[in-house]
Amino acid sequence: MNENHAGRPHPEHVVLELGGGVGALIVYADPELHGSEIEISRLDDDSRRSHKDVLERSLDGRPTYAAVFDLLNQGAYTLWVDDTPRSRGVPVAGGRITELDWRTGS
Repeated sequence: MNENHAGRPHPEHVVLELGGGVGALIVYADPELHGSEIEISRLDDDSRRSHKDVLERSLDGRPTYAAVFDLLNQGAYTLWVDDTPRSRGVPVAGGRITELDWRTGS
């Protein structure tokens, strides 16, 4: 029996490698995106994309839905949902975590 990786809560910690020209991006989303894939590409290259699932995690004891992109070279990125660009020009700095909040109730 296969477990649905995205469908279960993820209580484990996220470890991010940061430094030099490498950063990370956390995208907070509404529960409706739970289990969805968010794709990411460099701003100047829409054709080369990778993706992360929106997973349920706990933040301050409450469920939070987020996609965590690690090991990103510093630069500007486009985020895609269902092959449609949702955010363009998202800056990621080396040695830092960028947070992007897509939640409608925040």
